[in-house]
Amino acid sequence: MPQPTSVPIAPRHANTVTHYDQVVDVVIVGFGAAGTCAAYEAASAGASVLVLERTSGAGGAAALAEGIIYLGGGTSTQRGAGVTDTADAMEAYLLAACGPEVDEDKIRAYVAGSIEHHDWLVERGMEFEPTICVETQMAPNGTEGLVWSGGEDAHPFRDLATPAPRGHIARTKRSTGWLLMQTLSEAAIGAGAEVVYDTRVERLIVDGDQVVGIQATRYGEEFLVRANRGVILCAGGFIYNDEMVGRYAPELLKGTWKVGTEGDDGRGISMALALGARTKGMHAGEVSLPIIPPRRLVEGILVNGHGQRFINEDTYMGRVGQAALYANDATCFLIVDEACYEPNWMGIEAAWVCESVEELEVEMGLVEGTLAATIGLYNRHAAEGKDPLFHKAEPFVRPLVPPLGAFDLRPGVAPYAPFTLGGLSTTVDGRVHHVDGTIIEGLFAAGRTTSGVCAFGYASGLSIGDSTMFGRFAGRAAAEAKE
Repeated sequence: MPQPTSVPIAPRHANTVTHYDQVVDVVIVGFGAAGTCAAYEAASAGASVLVLERTSGAGGAAALAEGIIYLGGGTSTQRGAGVTDTADAMEAYLLAACGPEVDEDKIRAYVAGSIEHHDWLVERGMEFEPTICVETQMAPNGTEGLVWSGGEDAHPFRDLATPAPRGHIARTKRSTGWLLMQTLSEAAIGAGAEVVYDTRVERLIVDGDQVVGIQATRYGEEFLVRANRGVILCAGGFIYNDEMVGRYAPELLKGTWKVGTEGDDGRGISMALALGARTKGMHAGEVSLPIIPPRRLVEGILVNGHGQRFINEDTYMGRVGQAALYANDATCFLIVDEACYEPNWMGIEAAWVCESVEELEVEMGLVEGTLAATIGLYNRHAAEGKDPLFHKAEPFVRPLVPPLGAFDLRPGVAPYAPFTLGGLSTTVDGRVHHVDGTIIEGLFAAGRTTSGVCAFGYASGLSIGDSTMFGRFAGRAAAEAKE
């Protein structure tokens, strides 16, 4: 099997093809979150649809995910849980949290379609219990249907827009990605999409400047498909391609727990690059550092290798991971006292426990006086219930009282879990941009193969939300394209 590469994969020219094994309106590469939704919409619009999936089943990375879907603006699940949310508040949050250099058109389309998309998922069979879990930013242990999945209620976002929990989770315990993908794949097949598994797409087929099909390999045999209306790339990101990550987003190589599957090797992006496709945000990545639950741990303080705080501890753990990895060389410690100490959900315990901050500095190998100065300043303000440096919410602010403990949150002990956010530049309906600003005819893309609503910042549930919604848009657009 060819190894992943960062080199563009040259297309095959249609004049070299003497026979197609199959001719359809729309070909979709990948049967994950984006591909299933693209297939459903294209087939529902009356197009003949063929999905090519390299593995032996549906799901992709989404099937292994927590299954959170970021939706808001006043969904029925939110209303049932007593949550007040508006499109304006959701938009203000996303514009701030997903940047810098967000795609404003995609964010506005995402917000505008959020309630309808929620109801569409419910109509397909997803069920969201109208209750909130406040203890975690991940899928809860219970069946609660909502979580605070992006630090909406923490600084700086709580000051920009009225906070609301928007992480929607299907009614089942813990990770629900499998249930989501089971539901979406059955819906796509039920709508009339044909799916061929164990098929690896090798390259695009072009006629002049237009994409007209694909060349694939199935069980060692060449498989050629003509697409009369369009090819939709829903082939995932590139976190499993170390060469590509090293070229575009080298900081992510420090991560210890890749989020995705081996199919996230950048092949879809590389095929489009050879046609002159424009990319966006290839340097960007999400880096989860899941410290909580329990939530009480955020009463402690996070410090870097210089013993200095660098972020408000009550924020989204993805923001903590990004800040630790990108700005602090993946060197991070959580300082706690007995009042808030408890091993975290992964069983990580305090690596050092000392009677005084001075002893703790020595045990941790910090420069003398650095941690003492940080805790002294923090405690001085915390005695008044304030955090003027990083603005942690008042309920979590209090002086830390010795004895003190420190969690070692460096890679190897704590899981830095990265995945890529950059990809092909597309319109809202999935048409792929050429570097000259025009559209590559016949080529569409959705999901992690593209740069979506997250330019750099992130909230849990945006990958699945982005992939499913914009997958639907791309499926419709391809089905309506002229032959």
